[in-house]
Amino acid sequence: MRRTTRSTALALVVLTLAFAGCGTESDGASAPPPSSAAATDEDCTATPPAELTAADTGRTFCLTVGGQLRLNLDGTKERPWSAVTTTGDVLKPTNAGIVVLPGDALAAYDAVAAGTTRLSASRPLCAQPTGASQAACKGIQEWTVTVRVTG
Repeated sequence: MRRTTRSTALALVVLTLAFAGCGTESDGASAPPPSSAAATDEDCTATPPAELTAADTGRTFCLTVGGQLRLNLDGTKERPWSAVTTTGDVLKPTNAGIVVLPGDALAAYDAVAAGTTRLSASRPLCAQPTGASQAACKGIQEWTVTVRVTG
């Protein structure tokens, strides 16, 4: 086999793998919504890490009233995270105290009441096209975490 044939074949494999990855990342996108039943202790991580990240999607964490939760979702200008949303009034937003880079989602919350809440954010799976010759990627990466606050 000639050298140019090997180089061409390798380039085609790399391009095929790159295009195949766009739109297939799940990162918890198919995670079921939290059930209405109360989570058991086995469902919770006793102590959330110092800062939640995109890797924590789909997990359940427990806090006590007065505890604090911080999160930092690293995004990019081309693939920005949406603002983090919460359900209910179990967590109260507080100052995260850090400068946010373009595309990142940063938040901090104080646990103010007993109950269960869900935090969520999303971002595009692929960078948005910049020219007419590029195909649009409409896939969405979702991030969700359930938080149980106990008295």
